Amino acid sequence: MSLVELIAQADERGLATSGLACLDRCVPLLGGQDDTLRPLWASLAETGAGPGAGAGSEDWGTCLEQVRSKLASGEDDGEAALLARRMLDAAPADRSAAEVRLWADACSVASLQIHRLLDPAEDAGSVDSRRAGRTEGMPPLVAAELRRQVTVLELLAAHGAGGLRRALDVSTEGRRVLRAVVSRRARGRA
Repeated sequence: MSLVELIAQADERGLATSGLACLDRCVPLLGGQDDTLRPLWASLAETGAGPGAGAGSEDWGTCLEQVRSKLASGEDDGEAALLARRMLDAAPADRSAAEVRLWADACSVASLQIHRLLDPAEDAGSVDSRRAGRTEGMPPLVAAELRRQVTVLELLAAHGAGGLRRALDVSTEGRRVLRAVVSRRARGRA
């Protein structure tokens, strides 16, 4: 199933997790630490079963403002960082399915574009074609990000809240990779 189809079928928690995971993998571009988004991950775990249900939904908005405050002073260097900043700025305070669907979709596109910008290999395909499943000739960094996005959505579809821990692990791995790429690029410019 393509990434576009997985996003279309995802429930509110899957969508929020998908968007958050994309942002989490790109947080090194905003000067964030590994645990910067941890409160948002925790609010997803605490949410009730229904859309926007329970205290977790309210906690999401509070946690989001705290995260934005922490990352407000970060220096945005370049187009990739600007895309990451837009992901954070666009995160909805209300975690309704309609709002997080738009955000998750935009985060998916932005994260793939970020990885494309940071991958030294040329990519002849468009981000939209990659999300639709046309993956031939895809650069390695972009291919890995696409796999991570698909994996996160599949974990949540199969396991619900039980897939959150594994989704966080997938995101952590991607964040480490991106941090290494950003570090290597910074050394190359120095």
